[in-house]
Parts: sequence; C-alpha cells; structure tokens
Amino acid sequence: MAKDEDVKLVGSWTSPFVMRPRIALNIKSVHYEFIQETFGSKSPLLLQSNPVHKKIPVLIHAGKPIAESSIIVEYIDEVWSSAPSILPSDPYDRALARFWASVVDEKFFTPMKASVGAEGEAKKGLMNQAVEAIGLLEEAFGTLSRGKAFFGGDHVGFVDIAFGSFLGWIRVAEISNGMKLIDAVKTPGLDGWAQRFSAHDAVKDLLPDTAKLLEFSKVLAAKLKEKH
Repeated sequence: MAKDEDVKLVGSWTSPFVMRPRIALNIKSVHYEFIQETFGSKSPLLLQSNPVHKKIPVLIHAGKPIAESSIIVEYIDEVWSSAPSILPSDPYDRALARFWASVVDEKFFTPMKASVGAEGEAKKGLMNQAVEAIGLLEEAFGTLSRGKAFFGGDHVGFVDIAFGSFLGWIRVAEISNGMKLIDAVKTPGLDGWAQRFSAHDAVKDLLPDTAKLLEFSKVLAAKLKEKH
C-alpha cells in the first residue's frame, strides 16, 4: 500500500466535484497534496492524467491517475478502508446511495449548470427544475437518514458528499436569484442537514467563501455569454 505522501489531487477550489474527493480524503484522514488548476487553462499534468475528459478532479495515487469525482470517492473508500465507511456495507443500501448520488448530478446539477448565463423565462424554468430536484432530495433524506444526522446515518456518506459539495454554489444561486433553495419551512430536513454537514470537521475548512465564489460566478457567467 502506498503511503499518504504519494497522494495528489488536481483540482480547483471553485469546483464542487473537486470538493467531493477532498471531503472523502479528510474523512479517511489521508494527507495529500492539492494541485490547483488555473481557471481557463489545462495544465500538462491534467491533460496527461485525464486525456479522455481533460477535466478535474484527478486523484494521483502512487503515480496512478483516477478520474471522475464519484469514482474517486469510491476508490478512496476502498483503498483506505478503515472506518468510517463512505458507502454502506449492505448491497441494497449501497445501490440506493449510488442512485441518489446520480440524481444529484442529473436532476439538480444539470439545470443549475445550464442556468448560469441563462436569462428570463429560460433561467426561471431551469431554476424550477433544480427546486423540484431538491424536493426529491428532501424526501430521500427522510428515508436514507432513518432519522439520523446525515444521508449516511450517523456519518457523512456517499450522498452527503455528492449533494453537500454543492452547498457553496447553492448559496451563490440563492443570492443571485433572490430565492431560497433550502430553508427551514420548505425543506426542514435538508436545512438541518446542511448546517450539520457544513460544520463537520471533514467539511468546514473546504467550503468556499460565499463572497469569493459569487465573484467567480460572475466571471464564469460572462465567459459563457461570450461563447453564445
């Protein structure tokens, strides 16, 4: 087994997908080197490590690259197998966790991403899709948590990491659109969960500053408008 010193993560502080493996590494108490990519460019290391998608994050463990955030999180859970586990041990519960993590990406992230740079009715429609997805996740939290603190029960698990990595961007979206996506009235389960997740030792130092992320979002939106 390679030592922790052989662990590197290529990414950016703005990316929720990069935040996922960072949380997982923290949960497992793995020391790693974080290699920050520059926005708008792709380093030779990134292109060499992920020649197919050419995207962050990439975990490099003992010189071997692993790409795609969810795959990296599962890899971390398997390689550093000491407790707490990120994925449930029960096959059915594990399948459910993977399913709801995919719902986060497909039903929530997809319209949220498309809404950046969108305007008028198009933006409103996309935000409504994101709100519907949050409603589904509110119901899922009630089922998966079984009355405990996190989607993963007593511990931060796979779905917590998948959805919680977006909390910084959710706050930015709430400010930008003048609407609450998660609140104590409409989504009481997620509201309490978000506070607990944000305060967790594996998470609290990784959450991006809202003001800085808001400024970055404006730059990103401007870039997207230029492309159109």
